[in-house]
Amino acid sequence: QVQLVESGGGLVQAGESLRLSCAASGVIYSIGDMGWHRQAPGKRREWVATIANGGSTNSVDSVKGRFTISRDNAKNTVYLQMNNLKPEDTATYYCNARVFDVQAAGYVDVWGQGTLVTVSS
Repeated sequence: QVQLVESGGGLVQAGESLRLSCAASGVIYSIGDMGWHRQAPGKRREWVATIANGGSTNSVDSVKGRFTISRDNAKNTVYLQMNNLKPEDTATYYCNARVFDVQAAGYVDVWGQGTLVTVSS
């Protein structure tokens, strides 16, 4: 069973940067898209960014120009570089991946446990 473990969250001031990492472990046959979502207190989880296996990326408008998603396929790891952080970026950030499951004979969604990012003004 594949697990995702996030790291890199913390408390920063507005304008500062953080880099989140998410590593997949377990028996891995193939990983498709990887991405990040976030959930602020009292709000619904929202999509932040996605990166395909080939490297193409997409992100929500509110983070364009500030956040960069990347991945290292050799390490089965996805990153989220967050620059010029704002208080409204405060949330728990979750990584997810589309992972090939032999029993399901197809790709399934796997989620990490989340890492908290707090941005003070």
